Amino acid sequence: MVVQQHRVKGGATAVAVAAGLIACAGCSGGGAVAEDQQGGDPLATVRGAADGLVAAGSSEARTSMVMATGGTRVTIRGEGAYDFKKRMGQLKVLLPPAPDGADKHRPITELLAPGALYMKNRGAGVPADKWVRIDTASLDDGNLVTGGATDPLAAAELLRGAKEAAYVGRADVAGTGVRHYRGVTDIARAARVASPHVRGALSAAAKGFAKDAVPFDAYLDDQGRLRKVRHRFDFANAGRTVAVASTTLLYAFGVPVEVRLPAARDIYAGKIQA
Repeated sequence: MVVQQHRVKGGATAVAVAAGLIACAGCSGGGAVAEDQQGGDPLATVRGAADGLVAAGSSEARTSMVMATGGTRVTIRGEGAYDFKKRMGQLKVLLPPAPDGADKHRPITELLAPGALYMKNRGAGVPADKWVRIDTASLDDGNLVTGGATDPLAAAELLRGAKEAAYVGRADVAGTGVRHYRGVTDIARAARVASPHVRGALSAAAKGFAKDAVPFDAYLDDQGRLRKVRHRFDFANAGRTVAVASTTLLYAFGVPVEVRLPAARDIYAGKIQA
């Protein structure tokens, strides 16, 4: 079995595990549309989504990453919270069961920080009390898919590169009325205009993905806060195209978020088994 792996000091990250598993096996109204279309520019709205999150301060988050190839689909789910002002968050990521149905994977704890991804319970070969640290600018995809969850603020920063966007209509996300926008963003353009803390990672992604164009659906509430965003990526894996749909759901804005990065002595520097 050959799978694409992003290696860091001999290890591979969460998406490689999922790739291995694959290998093994709106409601809208005419009046609302007219009112919203007159009220703003869809491109300007989605491009400003990241600024709206920073202004909101923080939120809880749920993530879903669906990987599909050759008729096989696997889903990686995450849940946690994010501080958009400090640009730091924490997620618990659940890998799917093995093809035989056995759940052999412990939840992975991920700490998201500017320029870095920290992972605990990464896998075989890593002591239970140690973390793996990954420089996101060193990853071919800039950690848009590698960790099994797209950094919530990076997902919004990616929208800064939107080259086309259209207002779809009113919708409901988890009981909240939202405006639904659909379009295509450009990774390379997003890298050029992104905030400094994510620019390096998006620049790496612009070089690593075969296509810069990324279709998206974005849902913003009436306060301009991004409630949900879904990106659709394609990347090559062992000569096949893997389609990845990454969805981020944001809620409970203003919740206290505390993220403590591990000390240097708690970071594992040895070899990680794939």
